[in-house]
Amino acid sequence: MKPITRRRFLTTGIVTVAGAAGLYGAERIANRYGLIPPDAATWYGPGETLDYDVQRIFGRNALAREFSPSQITHPPFRNELGPPLPAAYHQFQQNGFRDWRLKIDGLVSNPTSFSLSEIHSMPACSQITMISCEEGWSYIGEWTGVPLSHLLDLAGAKPNATYVVYRSIQPDDWWDSLDIFEARHPQTLIAYAMNGKDLTMRTGAPLRMRVPRQLGYKSIKFINHITVTDDIKRFGDGMGSSGPAGGYAWFAGE
Repeated sequence: MKPITRRRFLTTGIVTVAGAAGLYGAERIANRYGLIPPDAATWYGPGETLDYDVQRIFGRNALAREFSPSQITHPPFRNELGPPLPAAYHQFQQNGFRDWRLKIDGLVSNPTSFSLSEIHSMPACSQITMISCEEGWSYIGEWTGVPLSHLLDLAGAKPNATYVVYRSIQPDDWWDSLDIFEARHPQTLIAYAMNGKDLTMRTGAPLRMRVPRQLGYKSIKFINHITVTDDIKRFGDGMGSSGPAGGYAWFAGE
């Protein structure tokens, strides 16, 4: 009898989702369609893999719930800032972020960067969605920004792109990534305003990722760099973000 490797163990959950008749079929499906999350080798790998597969197979285009203006939380919960921001951030802040730029590079035809004023001039959209933290708190807010898909199109993201890596100016090198489906989801925004006002330092000014279909730690603040790639394993420790090292799953879908 052929021994079951850890990779095969991780793909057993896909059998339930895909209806495959065994581990071999499940593994072929997983490899073909990218159904194994980057951090699948961690202790929570099997459960996360099944969760990720169900979402990608059956809910790829599902929308996060949107609320009415009367349901916006007043005042919104504001989590702690974390480590002190670097001096460069405060310099940007002092001149109204006029020199802040969002860089987009990697697997794109036109590596570029956008100023805050350029982003503000792009077609915007708003959503009233809930941001939920893994620590138990949540709030509802109206987020305004530019769809990440629009920026990827302007930069010319190539057809073989599979992940979008995003970083911030935070000093602890906290970074994350989304698969290309989540990155191009219409509710995934580069947000610059909340509840009709520009973001503040506490809420992530001048730009933050907003990923309403996943837990709050995916909505990283102070975004200044996006990299499009077809190989997430070459970033950091290869687990898709800095989160798994701190005990957080890469896929944080609700």
